[in-house]
Amino acid sequence: MSGYKFLLKKQYKKARTGIIKTSHGDIKTPAFMPVATQGAVKSTPINIIEDIGYEMILSNTYHNILRPGLKTIKKFKNLSKFMDWNKPILTDSGGFQVMSLSKLRKINKKGVIFQSHIDGSSHELTPENVVETQNIIGSNIQMVLDECTPFPTTYNDAEKSMRLSLEWAERARKTYLNSKNRSDAQFGIVQGSTYEDLRKKSAEETIGIDFDGYAVGGLAVGEGHDKMIEVLNYTVPMLPDGKVRYLMGVGRPENIIEAISEGIDIFDCVIPTREGRHGHAYCKSGTLNLKNKIFEDDKKPLDENSNFSFSKRYSRGYIHHLIKSKEPLGGLIISCHNLNYYKNFINDIRLSIENDSFDDFKKEFYLNRDSS
Repeated sequence: MSGYKFLLKKQYKKARTGIIKTSHGDIKTPAFMPVATQGAVKSTPINIIEDIGYEMILSNTYHNILRPGLKTIKKFKNLSKFMDWNKPILTDSGGFQVMSLSKLRKINKKGVIFQSHIDGSSHELTPENVVETQNIIGSNIQMVLDECTPFPTTYNDAEKSMRLSLEWAERARKTYLNSKNRSDAQFGIVQGSTYEDLRKKSAEETIGIDFDGYAVGGLAVGEGHDKMIEVLNYTVPMLPDGKVRYLMGVGRPENIIEAISEGIDIFDCVIPTREGRHGHAYCKSGTLNLKNKIFEDDKKPLDENSNFSFSKRYSRGYIHHLIKSKEPLGGLIISCHNLNYYKNFINDIRLSIENDSFDDFKKEFYLNRDSS
């Protein structure tokens, strides 16, 4: 490891703040990571991501193998240089694609064979080559290859999947520790679907492998908000206090605030940009669907309470026109606005934890939404 460390700063009930130290800079937690799936945050230039104040982004190993490809990344030295991002990157392993691209893959003990969704070419992901690939990408925090269990699933299938993920995790850790040019840190992933005993078993055995941080995977896959929080309630206490806790692929503001209440530190999700491209803008009072005709002649700015240039410069009527006309600028404006909303939201949560006012912040969060 090269300068990686997690420092726990403050705890309020289960919610916590901290600092992740990496060779490319520090990340204050709780933190949200914009998703740059294949070296780009959709509809959002990287300088705006920097200006908003994000300290880490996520990119995806599977997608980077396909496009731009490891040969291209190597020519630019690493993904950070390629996309001109000078802060930390966390890379997912491709485990989610094991589930989401289930029609294009075959799983065996060795790993996963994918048929590319782009050109049909065949690619194999193993616990070992995923580590090597992430070293080439140059990520600061890398995730082990796992099988993201779909929902719903039977107990037997969830157990079989969890066992496979544990076997892969051991192999990935061994490969990582033997790597010469390895990333700053490697995180293990807890699976087990919505079965409490499987989650606890997965947590115990994953912790036994001794990773630098731990993720809760296999959530936000259709189980619903309440079930997700229930799983976190019995899973997170199993994870070490002195290491980062990462909830993968989550989420909506209400998911994030409740997961932080359970002790989660970092998040990633495509929602701010994906929903931005479809006309949905996140504000303190709730979500605006700017496709709706009611915004056609609305002269108010997108968010009159925001100091962010994109949010206060353009009228809702203009953005409604852009979205209805399928002008890419509309998606760009709302995506940037949403990412700024998420950054402010997570910053406000962090401050409320440090000021012992997190409960008050949560009440106000729900009151604002209920009154909209």
